[in-house]
Amino acid sequence: MGFVKERLFREHSLAKENTLVLVDPSFESYFVRFGQMLNSPKFIEDPSKQKPSIVYLLTAEKPQTFQIHIERKLQNFPLFNVAGIIPGKSKPNEYVIFSGHYDHIGILQAVGQDSIANGADDDASGVTAMLTLADYYKKQNNNERTLIFVAFTAEELGMYGSKYFSNHINADQVVAMINMEMIGKDSKFGPNTVYITGYDQSNLGELMQENLKNTNFRFYPDPYTKQNLFYRSDNAVLAAKGVPAHSFSTSQMDKDEYYHTVKDEVSTLNVQNIISSIEAIAIGTSGIVTGKQTPSRVEKLKD
Repeated sequence: MGFVKERLFREHSLAKENTLVLVDPSFESYFVRFGQMLNSPKFIEDPSKQKPSIVYLLTAEKPQTFQIHIERKLQNFPLFNVAGIIPGKSKPNEYVIFSGHYDHIGILQAVGQDSIANGADDDASGVTAMLTLADYYKKQNNNERTLIFVAFTAEELGMYGSKYFSNHINADQVVAMINMEMIGKDSKFGPNTVYITGYDQSNLGELMQENLKNTNFRFYPDPYTKQNLFYRSDNAVLAAKGVPAHSFSTSQMDKDEYYHTVKDEVSTLNVQNIISSIEAIAIGTSGIVTGKQTPSRVEKLKD
């Protein structure tokens, strides 16, 4: 139920006109939590462009009149993606991207003496996978296509890092993007499984499964399609441009009580699950990396 409320919160936060959101007192705990997120720093790409105001009001009654006074302070705040490249041998102008985001939601209301949202699963597990795959493919030294490994910034604040990256690379040259987003626990399909967002939008998952035919590991379609996860992570912009860009995850989004809390710590993770997921992605992408397989393109989103 909490994920439904978070989805509604996200929808309201993206409103395109001035909006007043009335929150019933029965949802006070969520109101406090989301209030902390709203009070965190916001990134404005162009301060000259006026954005709509969105006000959340905790009340059991519909107010007839109200007054709001808002002050804000603007300051430059640089953001950085961290990337590495292994040039392709025979197809250097064809790119395969492996990614995860290294930011999390920061400081929350203290639970006991703990107020730091560590983000062990979201998304240190994905960044761990990205770094491990970079080391693996460097040692393999058999990539015919160029491999790009990137840790994105500011995913939690609106995917600013991946938006910038995706808008400064030729999408037509990107053969595939494997974005790893929370792989630290068993998926709802059990051990040795990962689900892929937007699975039916390209045949990337099918090609990767072919390379795993002699194993007991399985890739599954995203079981949480109502949450629109395909366009809620760092793969979104390139997917919209037609790239077979998908997120790979094991998170049980309808049950994960540690999601976006201070309890998202290493002690809650299944390290073996991370290892098996990394191994499966390494084997699954082998044909794409060596240039023997090329996934079908995603249908571009219309402007």
